[in-house]
Amino acid sequence: MQFVKFGIVGISNTIISYIIYVVSLLLFRIMGLLSNIDYLAAQAAAFILSVIWSFYWNNKIVFVMHEREKRSIWLSLIKTFISYSFTGLFLNTVLIIFWVNVMHVSEFVAPIINLLISVPINFVINKFWAFRGKIENESR
Repeated sequence: MQFVKFGIVGISNTIISYIIYVVSLLLFRIMGLLSNIDYLAAQAAAFILSVIWSFYWNNKIVFVMHEREKRSIWLSLIKTFISYSFTGLFLNTVLIIFWVNVMHVSEFVAPIINLLISVPINFVINKFWAFRGKIENESR
């Protein structure tokens, strides 16, 4: 059930991220900014805002703390940014450059292809590292 909830959050996150990506990309192009790397700048904007969105909902409904479990929200947020930096920024950036420049896939389609690789990796990293809480010892 946890993976299903993660998937639901992931779908909403993907929609938010893609909307931010497309809007940013179109704005950069309309304004004539960053012409050779506009898709990379759009990806960075989408990354930052979508990680915050994902963290909030994963913390609220996916990786809920159990009784006697304690978690630092700030530490979890930092770990979430680190984990998404690996998959969402590093891996997706390498892949988007590959899809766009080598395979000549549309800049609008490439991020969707990346999901097949990044989503399962993100779940594992978040479950076992970013949102992993510590069990408090009962006082004697």
